[in-house]
Amino acid sequence: MENKGEVIIYQTVDGQTAIDVKLENETVWLTQAQMIELFGRDQSVISRHIRNIFKEKELEEKSNMHILHIANSDKPVTSYSLDVITSVGYRVKSPRGTQFRIWANKILKDYLIKGYAVNEKRLQEQSRQLEELKHTVRLLANVTGTKVLSTDEASGLLKVITDYTYALDVLDQYDHY
Repeated sequence: MENKGEVIIYQTVDGQTAIDVKLENETVWLTQAQMIELFGRDQSVISRHIRNIFKEKELEEKSNMHILHIANSDKPVTSYSLDVITSVGYRVKSPRGTQFRIWANKILKDYLIKGYAVNEKRLQEQSRQLEELKHTVRLLANVTGTKVLSTDEASGLLKVITDYTYALDVLDQYDHY
């Protein structure tokens, strides 16, 4: 599943900072300016950590950077992958850096212990959709059990079942990517 430039909004726990996060090619991309905001440190600190990450060969520079040319600007903007963001987050010393490490450690622990991390919001949405499907199936059972259906009614019911089946397939595919 390849995402092409989807933007999601990340908000810090204290609610003071909201950052538009670019999601592309199965990773998150942030600029230095966004990392400055995320970790609450100045440009020289973030820049030094990024430089050291590449210098120490913790990460490969080429595959973890995107240089974007912005219209009506003569200065290109560099974005960094989730791997760089995470590495900076483990190096930076700030309250927001600490919040980031606590969050990242929880996710990592979930993956190591459970083999996954739970996306509570998505899980609640899927539960709601499953309940709607169950309700619809009960209605269909009641209708088909109480009267003989015309061809149009039967076709309509078949279409509802087909639509729900398609929706469940889409959700299932989403879960596995």
